[in-house]
Amino acid sequence: MPPEMGFDYIGMSYQEKKAQQGVPPAAIFGLSLLFVFLILSALYESWTLPFTVLLSTPVAVFGAFFILWLRRILLAAFLPPYMVQIETDVYSQIGLVMLIGLAAKNAILIVEFAKDEYDQGKPLVDAALTGAKLRLRPILMTSLAFIFGCIPLWTAAGAGAVARQIMGTTVNRRHAGGQRHRHFLCAGGVLRG
Repeated sequence: MPPEMGFDYIGMSYQEKKAQQGVPPAAIFGLSLLFVFLILSALYESWTLPFTVLLSTPVAVFGAFFILWLRRILLAAFLPPYMVQIETDVYSQIGLVMLIGLAAKNAILIVEFAKDEYDQGKPLVDAALTGAKLRLRPILMTSLAFIFGCIPLWTAAGAGAVARQIMGTTVNRRHAGGQRHRHFLCAGGVLRG
């Protein structure tokens, strides 16, 4: 290329480069966790109970990153490199935000029921197990409905398919594999404060 010629970004590439100069995603996720913690502290009138709800979040996030990595490795074994585009981009970040919200919602339901049982005089372990048992069926029903609803995203084809595949992969992992782990993590850590 001659020295008098140059290049510049336009359109979506320009917006991505401009966004990289702003606040990093880690800071945004950190601030969201702080605000969620403060809101939950006000809801439960406790500084320690929100940790039980937020305990489910890292399990969901690490599971989503693992399944994105695993899908990229498995697709690379069978497809040409230009068809394997599962990355940590804006679509996976949107999926992570949704994932964190869904994990926290389920944990809030478990903690709420367990706290009510504990306030009625049940021992700590019995209250936690009762809360987990009461909420297991509704959580599994909504999770299965969500899984089946996201299958078209996960297996998308055509224009814009990569964006839908990334989002479907990110959010489906949360429901398919990590649901039972978070369910009992929330029940086991409830009501310490």
